[in-house]
Amino acid sequence: MGLFDQIVGALNDPNQEASNTQLDNILSTVQQLTNNQGISSDTTQTALSVLGGYVRSALQQKRTNQGNESVQAFVNQYSGTGQNSQAVSSLFSPEQQAQVAQTISSRTGIDAGTIQSLLPALVPLVLNLLKTGNPTQNPQQSSNSVLSSFLDADQDGDVDVADAMRLAGQFLQNR
Repeated sequence: MGLFDQIVGALNDPNQEASNTQLDNILSTVQQLTNNQGISSDTTQTALSVLGGYVRSALQQKRTNQGNESVQAFVNQYSGTGQNSQAVSSLFSPEQQAQVAQTISSRTGIDAGTIQSLLPALVPLVLNLLKTGNPTQNPQQSSNSVLSSFLDADQDGDVDVADAMRLAGQFLQNR
């Protein structure tokens, strides 16, 4: 099942944290950030796709080294809709941050410095999207279906943050 399907499943499950309000806040914040920078929605989707790949790799590495509970605790601690530079520095080394910014820049044409300045806002938003699968009871100790789907992707492109956000926006408009 794809990431978006997991998110919709979480929305429809009263035992999971996902809500229309949570998704709307994530999408509105992304739109506001990119509109303030004059970035088109297509360019934003490309940037989020690249960023999602880097976040996935970093969280997979964290899971390998520290276990599932550590990844769940990280997502819970650093997810949100506000700027959090600590989320970025806890996930990526300074060299990795520069690499993320440069890769997104080369794929989108957005200045790498602009990308680097947006990372403290975008990383918590991606983590917030992943948090939608948290169970409402004992979120630190239980399995998060959205996060599991994201981490267990076989790198074939089926799990994509930008696509999930785009589809979530369409889903919310039709509700």
